Amino acid sequence: MNTRFKRAIYPGTFDPITVGHLDIISRAYRMFDELIISVADSKSKNPMFNLEQRVSMVKSATKDFPHIKVIGFNKLLVDLSNDLNSKIIIRGLRAISDFEYELQMSYANSSLDPNLETIYLMPSLKHAFVSSSIVRTILSFDGKIDHLVTPEVHSIIKEIRK
Repeated sequence: MNTRFKRAIYPGTFDPITVGHLDIISRAYRMFDELIISVADSKSKNPMFNLEQRVSMVKSATKDFPHIKVIGFNKLLVDLSNDLNSKIIIRGLRAISDFEYELQMSYANSSLDPNLETIYLMPSLKHAFVSSSIVRTILSFDGKIDHLVTPEVHSIIKEIRK
């Protein structure tokens, strides 16, 4: 019997967290003893929401998952994985373009730590088109996003944008 504790990290900007992210989270959650959602500061990406707001949205969206921890971070993913004692990274893939970028990132991370493994999960077909950038674009035109984010996240976004 394998008694090793398995912890995985699901890193991302989550600007904002979407139902597509939650699809990946719910699948990864079933695979590991603990899932750490790591919200990247990502100032270079010029996020719409600040780190504290994004962490709050992720915590709100994942409140029903008892073995999920949500943290913000501003360091190399390899360093974070060492700090958290996890060698498993979860990434979501929607399209070929995602794969090309994620493959480069995985190779870069492996060059820094050959023991770091990346597991790719695809969202279900109904969420395959959903991305944070689509949500941000719709928000910029005051469009309807309630089908793309959880009700809790939608409430937080409405409050922030008042």
